[in-house]
Amino acid sequence: MAKPTTQSRQSSHQASHPSARVLQLRKGATVEMVRLTCPDEAQALKIAESFGAAILDSDGIRDMHERLIIETASGLSDGLGERAMQIHLQRIVGAYVGSAHGAGQFYSRAVTEARDATAKGAAEARDEDLDGPVGYDSAAQRKREFAADMGIQAHALRMAAEGAVAAYEQIVGEVWKPFDRPVENPGQTLDRKAAAAQMSAFD
Repeated sequence: MAKPTTQSRQSSHQASHPSARVLQLRKGATVEMVRLTCPDEAQALKIAESFGAAILDSDGIRDMHERLIIETASGLSDGLGERAMQIHLQRIVGAYVGSAHGAGQFYSRAVTEARDATAKGAAEARDEDLDGPVGYDSAAQRKREFAADMGIQAHALRMAAEGAVAAYEQIVGEVWKPFDRPVENPGQTLDRKAAAAQMSAFD
Protein backbone atom coordinates (compact mmCIF):
# COMPACT_ATOMS: atom_id res chain seq x y z
CA MET A 1 0.00 0.00 0.00
CA ALA A 2 2.87 2.34 0.84
CA LYS A 3 4.51 1.84 -2.57
CA PRO A 4 1.62 3.14 -4.74
CA THR A 5 1.19 6.12 -2.39
CA THR A 6 4.89 6.96 -2.70
CA GLN A 7 4.71 6.68 -6.48
CA SER A 8 1.62 8.87 -6.70
CA ARG A 9 3.24 11.43 -4.39
CA GLN A 10 6.40 11.44 -6.54
CA SER A 11 4.47 11.73 -9.78
CA SER A 12 2.36 14.57 -8.37
CA HIS A 13 5.51 16.26 -7.08
CA GLN A 14 7.20 15.86 -10.46
CA ALA A 15 4.08 17.08 -12.26
CA SER A 16 4.15 20.32 -10.29
CA HIS A 17 7.76 21.12 -11.24
CA PRO A 18 7.63 21.23 -15.06
CA SER A 19 4.96 23.95 -14.83
CA ALA A 20 7.19 26.00 -12.54
CA ARG A 21 10.07 25.64 -15.01
CA VAL A 22 7.85 26.67 -17.94
CA LEU A 23 6.87 29.84 -16.08
CA GLN A 24 10.52 30.74 -15.58
CA LEU A 25 11.37 30.11 -19.25
CA ARG A 26 8.76 32.53 -20.58
CA LYS A 27 11.22 35.43 -20.46
CA GLY A 28 12.88 35.80 -23.86
CA ALA A 29 16.58 36.28 -24.57
CA THR A 30 17.70 39.88 -25.08
CA VAL A 31 20.38 41.35 -27.32
CA GLU A 32 22.32 42.24 -24.16
CA MET A 33 22.32 38.56 -23.15
CA VAL A 34 23.65 37.67 -26.61
CA ARG A 35 26.44 40.22 -26.30
CA LEU A 36 27.42 38.84 -22.90
CA THR A 37 27.67 35.23 -24.09
CA CYS A 38 28.81 35.46 -27.74
CA PRO A 39 32.28 36.64 -28.80
CA ASP A 40 32.48 40.08 -30.37
CA GLU A 41 34.41 40.77 -33.57
CA ALA A 42 37.78 41.25 -31.82
CA GLN A 43 37.40 38.03 -29.80
CA ALA A 44 36.29 36.05 -32.88
CA LEU A 45 39.33 37.31 -34.80
CA LYS A 46 41.63 36.32 -31.93
CA ILE A 47 40.06 32.84 -31.78
CA ALA A 48 40.33 32.41 -35.56
CA GLU A 49 43.99 33.46 -35.61
CA SER A 50 44.91 31.29 -32.60
CA PHE A 51 43.27 28.16 -33.98
CA GLY A 52 43.79 28.66 -37.72
CA ALA A 53 40.06 28.95 -38.34
CA ALA A 54 38.40 30.94 -41.11
CA ILE A 55 38.13 34.66 -40.36
CA LEU A 56 34.50 35.67 -40.68
CA ASP A 57 33.21 38.74 -42.46
CA SER A 58 31.32 39.96 -39.39
CA ASP A 59 30.02 43.15 -41.01
CA GLY A 60 28.96 41.17 -44.07
CA ILE A 61 26.94 38.70 -41.97
CA ARG A 62 25.26 41.50 -40.04
CA ASP A 63 24.50 43.56 -43.16
CA MET A 64 23.19 40.57 -45.10
CA HIS A 65 20.73 39.65 -42.34
CA GLU A 66 19.63 43.26 -41.98
CA ARG A 67 18.88 43.38 -45.73
CA LEU A 68 17.18 39.97 -45.58
CA ILE A 69 14.71 41.09 -42.90
CA ILE A 70 14.07 44.41 -44.67
CA GLU A 71 13.41 42.62 -47.98
CA THR A 72 11.13 40.11 -46.25
CA ALA A 73 9.13 42.94 -44.69
CA SER A 74 8.93 44.71 -48.04
CA GLY A 75 7.60 41.55 -49.70
CA LEU A 76 4.93 41.19 -47.01
CA SER A 77 3.97 44.86 -46.77
CA ASP A 78 0.91 44.59 -49.05
CA GLY A 79 -0.47 41.63 -47.11
CA LEU A 80 0.20 42.72 -43.54
CA GLY A 81 -1.05 45.70 -41.61
CA GLU A 82 1.35 47.70 -39.45
CA ARG A 83 0.56 45.84 -36.21
CA ALA A 84 0.64 42.42 -37.89
CA MET A 85 4.01 43.28 -39.42
CA GLN A 86 5.37 44.31 -36.04
CA ILE A 87 4.20 41.06 -34.42
CA HIS A 88 5.61 38.96 -37.27
CA LEU A 89 9.00 40.71 -37.20
CA GLN A 90 9.10 40.58 -33.41
CA ARG A 91 8.86 36.78 -33.62
CA ILE A 92 11.36 36.46 -36.48
CA VAL A 93 13.94 38.63 -34.74
CA GLY A 94 13.24 36.77 -31.49
CA ALA A 95 14.21 33.52 -33.21
CA TYR A 96 17.55 35.01 -34.33
CA VAL A 97 18.28 36.40 -30.87
CA GLY A 98 17.26 33.15 -29.15
CA SER A 99 19.44 31.10 -31.47
CA ALA A 100 22.46 33.33 -30.86
CA HIS A 101 21.91 33.26 -27.10
CA GLY A 102 21.70 29.46 -27.10
CA ALA A 103 24.93 29.26 -29.10
CA GLY A 104 26.59 31.70 -26.69
CA GLN A 105 25.61 29.62 -23.67
CA PHE A 106 26.92 26.48 -25.37
CA TYR A 107 30.17 28.28 -26.20
CA SER A 108 30.58 29.37 -22.55
CA ARG A 109 30.20 25.76 -21.38
CA ALA A 110 32.70 24.57 -24.01
CA VAL A 111 35.25 27.16 -22.83
CA THR A 112 34.79 26.04 -19.21
CA GLU A 113 35.35 22.40 -20.20
CA ALA A 114 38.44 23.35 -22.24
CA ARG A 115 39.88 25.32 -19.32
CA ASP A 116 39.24 22.46 -16.90
CA ALA A 117 40.80 19.88 -19.22
CA THR A 118 43.83 22.10 -19.91
CA ALA A 119 44.40 22.76 -16.19
CA LYS A 120 44.06 19.06 -15.43
CA GLY A 121 46.53 18.16 -18.19
CA ALA A 122 49.03 20.73 -16.91
CA ALA A 123 48.72 19.43 -13.33
CA GLU A 124 49.22 15.84 -14.45
CA ALA A 125 52.31 16.83 -16.46
CA ARG A 126 53.79 18.57 -13.41
CA ASP A 127 53.20 15.50 -11.25
CA GLU A 128 55.19 13.26 -13.59
CA ASP A 129 58.94 12.81 -12.95
CA LEU A 130 59.48 12.38 -16.65
CA ASP A 131 57.72 13.99 -19.58
CA GLY A 132 54.20 12.70 -19.98
CA PRO A 133 53.38 10.34 -22.83
CA VAL A 134 53.14 11.87 -26.26
CA GLY A 135 49.60 13.13 -26.84
CA TYR A 136 48.69 13.37 -23.15
CA ASP A 137 47.13 16.72 -23.93
CA SER A 138 45.19 15.53 -26.98
CA ALA A 139 41.86 15.39 -25.12
CA ALA A 140 42.37 18.93 -23.80
CA GLN A 141 43.46 20.06 -27.27
CA ARG A 142 40.25 18.64 -28.79
CA LYS A 143 38.22 20.50 -26.16
CA ARG A 144 40.05 23.75 -26.93
CA GLU A 145 39.46 23.29 -30.67
CA PHE A 146 35.81 22.48 -30.05
CA ALA A 147 35.43 25.63 -27.90
CA ALA A 148 37.07 27.66 -30.69
CA ASP A 149 34.61 26.26 -33.27
CA MET A 150 31.70 27.05 -30.94
CA GLY A 151 33.04 30.57 -30.43
CA ILE A 152 33.17 31.24 -34.18
CA GLN A 153 29.64 29.86 -34.58
CA ALA A 154 28.31 31.92 -31.66
CA HIS A 155 29.91 35.04 -33.14
CA ALA A 156 28.34 34.39 -36.57
CA LEU A 157 24.90 33.97 -34.99
CA ARG A 158 25.43 37.10 -32.90
CA MET A 159 26.12 39.07 -36.07
CA ALA A 160 22.99 37.63 -37.73
CA ALA A 161 20.93 38.57 -34.66
CA GLU A 162 22.36 42.09 -34.56
CA GLY A 163 21.49 42.54 -38.25
CA ALA A 164 17.93 41.34 -37.61
CA VAL A 165 17.56 43.67 -34.62
CA ALA A 166 18.83 46.64 -36.67
CA ALA A 167 16.33 45.82 -39.42
CA TYR A 168 13.46 45.64 -36.91
CA GLU A 169 14.29 49.11 -35.63
CA GLN A 170 14.40 50.50 -39.17
CA ILE A 171 11.08 48.94 -40.18
CA VAL A 172 9.06 49.31 -36.98
CA GLY A 173 10.69 52.46 -35.64
CA GLU A 174 11.17 50.97 -32.17
CA VAL A 175 13.99 49.14 -30.43
CA TRP A 176 13.36 45.37 -30.51
CA LYS A 177 12.51 43.75 -27.18
CA PRO A 178 11.74 40.10 -26.50
CA PHE A 179 8.10 39.21 -26.12
CA ASP A 180 7.56 38.02 -22.55
CA ARG A 181 4.36 36.05 -22.45
CA PRO A 182 2.21 37.22 -19.56
CA VAL A 183 1.50 34.64 -16.89
CA GLU A 184 -2.02 34.90 -15.50
CA ASN A 185 -2.07 34.74 -11.70
CA PRO A 186 1.16 32.71 -11.44
CA GLY A 187 1.10 32.63 -7.63
CA GLN A 188 -2.46 31.37 -7.53
CA THR A 189 -1.72 28.65 -10.10
CA LEU A 190 1.34 27.43 -8.22
CA ASP A 191 -0.48 27.55 -4.87
CA ARG A 192 -3.33 25.48 -6.31
CA LYS A 193 -0.86 22.94 -7.72
CA ALA A 194 1.06 22.76 -4.45
CA ALA A 195 -2.20 22.18 -2.56
CA ALA A 196 -3.22 19.44 -5.02
CA ALA A 197 0.20 17.78 -4.65
CA GLN A 198 -0.09 17.85 -0.85
CA MET A 199 -3.65 16.51 -0.90
CA SER A 200 -2.52 13.57 -3.04
CA ALA A 201 -0.45 12.42 -0.04
CA PHE A 202 -3.71 11.48 1.65
CA ASP A 203 -4.96 9.30 -1.21
